[in-house]
Amino acid sequence: MADHEEQPHKAESLLEKFAEKIHGHHHDGSSSSSDSDDERKKPSAPPPPKEEEKPKIFRLFGRERPVHKVLGGGKPADVFLWRNKKISAGALGVATALWILFELLEYHLLTLVCHVLILGLAILFLWSNATTFIHKMPPHIPEVSIPEKPVLEFASVLSSEINQGIATLREIASGRDLKKFLLVVAVFWVFSIVGSCCNFLTLFYIAFVLLHTVPVLYEKYEDKVDPFAEKATIEIKKQYAVFDEKVLSKIPRGPLKDKKKV
Repeated sequence: MADHEEQPHKAESLLEKFAEKIHGHHHDGSSSSSDSDDERKKPSAPPPPKEEEKPKIFRLFGRERPVHKVLGGGKPADVFLWRNKKISAGALGVATALWILFELLEYHLLTLVCHVLILGLAILFLWSNATTFIHKMPPHIPEVSIPEKPVLEFASVLSSEINQGIATLREIASGRDLKKFLLVVAVFWVFSIVGSCCNFLTLFYIAFVLLHTVPVLYEKYEDKVDPFAEKATIEIKKQYAVFDEKVLSKIPRGPLKDKKKV
Protein backbone atom coordinates (compact mmCIF):
# COMPACT_ATOMS: atom_id res chain seq x y z
CA MET A 1 0.00 0.00 0.00
CA ALA A 2 2.84 2.39 0.89
CA ASP A 3 4.36 1.80 -2.56
CA HIS A 4 1.06 2.62 -4.26
CA GLU A 5 0.75 5.89 -2.25
CA GLU A 6 4.36 7.02 -3.06
CA GLN A 7 3.88 6.56 -6.83
CA PRO A 8 1.17 9.30 -7.16
CA HIS A 9 3.36 11.70 -5.08
CA LYS A 10 6.35 11.03 -7.35
CA ALA A 11 4.21 11.60 -10.45
CA GLU A 12 2.91 14.86 -8.99
CA SER A 13 6.43 16.06 -8.14
CA LEU A 14 7.64 15.22 -11.67
CA LEU A 15 4.74 17.16 -13.19
CA GLU A 16 5.50 20.17 -10.96
CA LYS A 17 9.18 20.14 -11.97
CA PHE A 18 8.22 19.86 -15.65
CA ALA A 19 5.79 22.77 -15.30
CA GLU A 20 8.46 24.89 -13.57
CA LYS A 21 10.94 24.18 -16.39
CA ILE A 22 8.39 25.16 -19.05
CA HIS A 23 7.56 28.35 -17.14
CA GLY A 24 11.26 29.13 -16.76
CA HIS A 25 11.93 28.68 -20.49
CA HIS A 26 8.94 30.86 -21.32
CA HIS A 27 10.20 33.55 -18.97
CA ASP A 28 13.70 33.43 -20.47
CA GLY A 29 12.29 33.61 -23.99
CA SER A 30 10.11 36.58 -23.13
CA SER A 31 12.99 38.35 -21.40
CA SER A 32 15.30 37.74 -24.36
CA SER A 33 12.63 38.96 -26.78
CA SER A 34 12.05 42.03 -24.62
CA ASP A 35 15.82 42.64 -24.57
CA SER A 36 15.95 42.37 -28.32
CA ASP A 37 12.99 44.76 -28.61
CA ASP A 38 14.76 47.20 -26.30
CA GLU A 39 17.89 46.95 -28.39
CA ARG A 40 15.85 47.65 -31.52
CA LYS A 41 14.20 50.63 -29.87
CA LYS A 42 17.55 52.09 -28.80
CA PRO A 43 18.85 54.63 -31.32
CA SER A 44 21.87 53.45 -33.28
CA ALA A 45 25.15 55.02 -32.34
CA PRO A 46 26.09 57.92 -34.61
CA PRO A 47 28.91 57.20 -37.07
CA PRO A 48 32.33 58.45 -36.04
CA PRO A 49 33.04 61.95 -37.33
CA LYS A 50 34.96 62.05 -40.55
CA GLU A 51 38.44 63.38 -40.35
CA GLU A 52 38.67 66.80 -41.88
CA GLU A 53 40.70 66.81 -45.03
CA LYS A 54 43.88 68.74 -44.57
CA PRO A 55 44.16 71.73 -46.89
CA LYS A 56 46.53 71.18 -49.75
CA ILE A 57 49.85 72.85 -49.06
CA PHE A 58 51.21 75.00 -51.85
CA ARG A 59 54.59 73.83 -53.07
CA LEU A 60 56.89 75.69 -55.40
CA PHE A 61 56.41 74.72 -59.08
CA GLY A 62 53.43 72.54 -58.05
CA ARG A 63 55.64 69.71 -56.88
CA GLU A 64 54.16 66.87 -54.82
CA ARG A 65 57.36 64.92 -54.18
CA PRO A 66 60.29 65.72 -51.89
CA VAL A 67 63.17 67.78 -53.26
CA HIS A 68 65.38 64.69 -53.32
CA LYS A 69 62.96 62.91 -55.69
CA VAL A 70 62.54 66.01 -57.85
CA LEU A 71 66.31 66.06 -58.41
CA GLY A 72 66.15 62.47 -59.65
CA GLY A 73 67.13 60.68 -56.45
CA GLY A 74 70.24 58.57 -56.17
CA LYS A 75 73.80 59.82 -55.85
CA PRO A 76 73.47 63.07 -57.89
CA ALA A 77 70.64 64.24 -55.61
CA ASP A 78 72.70 63.28 -52.56
CA VAL A 79 75.55 65.45 -53.85
CA PHE A 80 73.31 68.45 -54.58
CA LEU A 81 71.60 68.21 -51.17
CA TRP A 82 74.88 67.68 -49.27
CA ARG A 83 73.91 64.29 -47.88
CA ASN A 84 77.62 63.45 -47.98
CA LYS A 85 79.41 66.69 -47.15
CA LYS A 86 82.85 65.46 -48.19
CA ILE A 87 81.77 64.51 -51.72
CA SER A 88 79.70 67.68 -52.18
CA ALA A 89 82.48 69.92 -50.91
CA GLY A 90 85.01 68.07 -53.08
CA ALA A 91 82.89 68.47 -56.23
CA LEU A 92 82.36 72.17 -55.55
CA GLY A 93 86.07 72.63 -54.79
CA VAL A 94 87.16 70.93 -58.03
CA ALA A 95 84.71 73.01 -60.05
CA THR A 96 85.97 76.19 -58.40
CA ALA A 97 89.62 75.24 -59.05
CA LEU A 98 88.88 74.52 -62.73
CA TRP A 99 87.01 77.81 -63.11
CA ILE A 100 89.90 79.75 -61.55
CA LEU A 101 92.38 77.88 -63.73
CA PHE A 102 90.57 78.43 -67.01
CA GLU A 103 88.83 81.76 -66.41
CA LEU A 104 91.08 83.79 -64.13
CA LEU A 105 94.46 82.32 -65.08
CA GLU A 106 93.30 81.93 -68.71
CA TYR A 107 94.61 78.39 -68.98
CA HIS A 108 93.25 76.51 -72.00
CA LEU A 109 91.58 73.11 -71.71
CA LEU A 110 93.52 71.48 -74.54
CA THR A 111 96.81 72.74 -73.12
CA LEU A 112 95.93 71.41 -69.67
CA VAL A 113 94.95 67.98 -71.00
CA CYS A 114 98.16 67.71 -73.05
CA HIS A 115 100.38 68.79 -70.14
CA VAL A 116 98.73 66.31 -67.76
CA LEU A 117 99.16 63.48 -70.27
CA ILE A 118 102.82 64.38 -70.91
CA LEU A 119 103.58 64.49 -67.20
CA GLY A 120 101.79 61.21 -66.46
CA LEU A 121 103.38 59.33 -69.36
CA ALA A 122 106.86 60.65 -68.49
CA ILE A 123 106.57 59.56 -64.85
CA LEU A 124 105.35 56.06 -65.73
CA PHE A 125 107.93 55.63 -68.51
CA LEU A 126 110.86 56.64 -66.29
CA TRP A 127 109.54 54.56 -63.40
CA SER A 128 109.19 51.45 -65.60
CA ASN A 129 112.77 51.79 -66.90
CA ALA A 130 114.26 52.63 -63.52
CA THR A 131 112.98 49.40 -61.99
CA THR A 132 115.40 47.39 -64.17
CA PHE A 133 118.35 49.13 -62.52
CA ILE A 134 117.12 49.01 -58.94
CA HIS A 135 115.78 45.45 -59.33
CA LYS A 136 112.20 46.20 -58.33
CA MET A 137 108.85 45.37 -59.81
CA PRO A 138 107.62 47.76 -62.51
CA PRO A 139 104.52 49.84 -61.71
CA HIS A 140 101.17 48.19 -62.28
CA ILE A 141 99.30 50.17 -64.91
CA PRO A 142 95.59 49.25 -64.76
CA GLU A 143 93.58 48.62 -67.89
CA VAL A 144 91.00 51.33 -68.32
CA SER A 145 88.03 50.93 -70.65
CA ILE A 146 84.76 52.80 -70.98
CA PRO A 147 81.75 50.47 -70.44
CA GLU A 148 79.38 50.39 -73.37
CA LYS A 149 76.05 50.15 -71.53
CA PRO A 150 76.20 53.46 -69.55
CA VAL A 151 77.32 55.32 -72.67
CA LEU A 152 74.40 53.94 -74.68
CA GLU A 153 71.95 54.76 -71.87
CA PHE A 154 73.27 58.30 -71.61
CA ALA A 155 73.08 58.74 -75.39
CA SER A 156 69.51 57.40 -75.41
CA VAL A 157 68.38 59.76 -72.63
CA LEU A 158 70.18 62.72 -74.24
CA SER A 159 68.66 62.07 -77.67
CA SER A 160 65.20 61.70 -76.11
CA GLU A 161 65.51 65.03 -74.31
CA ILE A 162 66.80 66.78 -77.43
CA ASN A 163 63.93 65.38 -79.52
CA GLN A 164 61.42 66.48 -76.90
CA GLY A 165 62.91 69.98 -76.89
CA ILE A 166 62.78 70.17 -80.69
CA ALA A 167 59.13 69.03 -80.67
CA THR A 168 58.29 71.69 -78.07
CA LEU A 169 59.95 74.42 -80.13
CA ARG A 170 58.09 73.24 -83.23
CA GLU A 171 54.77 73.37 -81.38
CA ILE A 172 55.51 76.88 -80.12
CA ALA A 173 56.50 78.07 -83.59
CA SER A 174 53.20 76.79 -85.01
CA GLY A 175 51.31 79.51 -83.11
CA ARG A 176 49.13 77.27 -80.94
CA ASP A 177 50.03 78.65 -77.52
CA LEU A 178 50.74 82.37 -77.15
CA LYS A 179 51.49 82.12 -73.44
CA LYS A 180 54.18 79.48 -73.96
CA PHE A 181 55.61 81.47 -76.88
CA LEU A 182 56.05 84.60 -74.75
CA LEU A 183 57.55 82.57 -71.90
CA VAL A 184 60.16 80.91 -74.13
CA VAL A 185 61.04 84.22 -75.80
CA ALA A 186 61.52 85.81 -72.37
CA VAL A 187 63.77 82.94 -71.24
CA PHE A 188 65.91 83.16 -74.39
CA TRP A 189 66.14 86.92 -74.00
CA VAL A 190 67.38 86.57 -70.40
CA PHE A 191 69.93 83.96 -71.52
CA SER A 192 71.16 86.28 -74.26
CA ILE A 193 71.73 89.05 -71.71
CA VAL A 194 73.54 86.68 -69.35
CA GLY A 195 75.62 85.32 -72.26
CA SER A 196 76.74 88.81 -73.22
CA CYS A 197 77.99 89.40 -69.68
CA CYS A 198 79.93 86.16 -69.22
CA ASN A 199 81.20 83.26 -71.29
CA PHE A 200 79.92 79.70 -71.37
CA LEU A 201 82.39 78.43 -68.76
CA THR A 202 81.38 81.07 -66.22
CA LEU A 203 77.72 80.41 -66.93
CA PHE A 204 78.27 76.68 -66.42
CA TYR A 205 80.10 77.36 -63.15
CA ILE A 206 77.32 79.63 -61.91
CA ALA A 207 74.74 76.93 -62.70
CA PHE A 208 76.91 74.34 -60.91
CA VAL A 209 77.18 76.53 -57.80
CA LEU A 210 73.44 77.22 -57.82
CA LEU A 211 72.71 73.48 -58.01
CA HIS A 212 74.88 72.98 -54.93
CA THR A 213 73.33 75.82 -52.90
CA VAL A 214 69.72 76.59 -53.90
CA PRO A 215 68.20 73.07 -53.47
CA VAL A 216 69.74 72.48 -50.05
CA LEU A 217 68.68 75.94 -48.83
CA TYR A 218 65.18 75.47 -50.20
CA GLU A 219 64.87 72.05 -48.55
CA LYS A 220 65.90 73.60 -45.24
CA TYR A 221 63.58 76.63 -45.41
CA GLU A 222 60.78 75.36 -47.68
CA ASP A 223 58.08 76.06 -45.06
CA LYS A 224 59.02 79.75 -45.20
CA VAL A 225 59.68 79.95 -48.94
CA ASP A 226 56.47 78.25 -50.16
CA PRO A 227 54.00 80.76 -48.60
CA PHE A 228 55.93 83.65 -50.09
CA ALA A 229 56.03 81.87 -53.46
CA GLU A 230 52.27 81.30 -53.26
CA LYS A 231 51.62 85.02 -52.78
CA ALA A 232 53.99 85.87 -55.63
CA THR A 233 52.30 83.32 -57.92
CA ILE A 234 48.84 84.76 -57.18
CA GLU A 235 50.07 88.27 -57.91
CA ILE A 236 51.76 87.19 -61.16
CA LYS A 237 48.54 85.47 -62.29
CA LYS A 238 46.56 88.64 -61.58
CA GLN A 239 48.98 90.77 -63.59
CA TYR A 240 48.98 88.24 -66.41
CA ALA A 241 45.17 88.22 -66.48
CA VAL A 242 45.20 92.00 -66.88
CA PHE A 243 47.86 91.80 -69.59
CA ASP A 244 45.94 89.03 -71.36
CA GLU A 245 42.72 91.02 -71.31
CA LYS A 246 44.26 94.25 -72.56
CA VAL A 247 46.92 92.98 -74.99
CA LEU A 248 47.01 89.24 -75.73
CA SER A 249 43.29 88.83 -76.38
CA LYS A 250 43.51 91.43 -79.14
CA ILE A 251 46.25 89.56 -81.03
CA PRO A 252 44.89 87.31 -83.83
CA ARG A 253 45.35 83.61 -83.17
CA GLY A 254 47.29 81.15 -85.29
CA PRO A 255 45.63 79.26 -88.14
CA LEU A 256 46.08 75.83 -86.53
CA LYS A 257 44.15 76.82 -83.43
CA ASP A 258 41.29 78.20 -85.55
CA LYS A 259 41.16 74.99 -87.57
CA LYS A 260 40.85 72.94 -84.39
CA LYS A 261 37.87 75.00 -83.26
CA VAL A 262 36.19 74.56 -86.65
